[in-house]
Amino acid sequence: MSRPAHLLATLRQTLAPSEPEGTRVTLGHAEVDGLLKGLRREALHEVYAAETGDAAAASGFAIGLAQRLCAGRTILWIRQEFSALEHGEIDGSGLCELGIDPSKLILMRVDHAKDALKAAGDALTCTGLGAVVIEIYGEHKTLDLTATRRLMFATERDGVSAVLLRLGAQADASAAETRWIVRSTSSASDEDFGFARFDATLARNRHGGTGRWIMEWNGDDGSFHEQQTHSFGVAAEISDGPADTEGWRHAG
Repeated sequence: MSRPAHLLATLRQTLAPSEPEGTRVTLGHAEVDGLLKGLRREALHEVYAAETGDAAAASGFAIGLAQRLCAGRTILWIRQEFSALEHGEIDGSGLCELGIDPSKLILMRVDHAKDALKAAGDALTCTGLGAVVIEIYGEHKTLDLTATRRLMFATERDGVSAVLLRLGAQADASAAETRWIVRSTSSASDEDFGFARFDATLARNRHGGTGRWIMEWNGDDGSFHEQQTHSFGVAAEISDGPADTEGWRHAG
């Protein structure tokens, strides 16, 4: 048994399965929720960075979606080694500032895109997980329409949500339920600490319309909101500086 397969087998034994709390979850942003009627849990959702410099924003948005979808269960984040070299390590203090408990996040590193897809396919059968974030950097022939159909089928079969985070890639044919294109944007002021904001375009919605909004992540209640006027500035990026791994669990 390969090391990733062994680690995933261990996860299945140690994470207690729990029943999903409904099939759809609101994001908290009134206009987006009105359009989507809730984000479906048993589905694949895609997040793309609009440009190279938007990788941190796209990563923050992706983990926000995963946090909404996971129903309080553990999130597994699978990322390529090269992505960590290109965009920096995931920062534990940044996750805390987003209101996300690092102890509820498991990081798994893999070498290649095909390894990430294989690990994700196995992880989505682990019903003790609430969501799987699959971070893949660059263009890859293995990540095609067929691959996304397999991921979508796995989410529908076992009820574990999947968020496919694409950095340094152009949007292509996909079976995903939704596709988000994320750009960086600033908060209301640059004087103090503030909530993270995202310029988010819903470019694909299998069941309705699309649109573009400024969405603000409130780490206090773990949800997105309409942009507010605050007297503080931009939240720290989650990929800012060296990793703070205290209290984390790692796979790989």
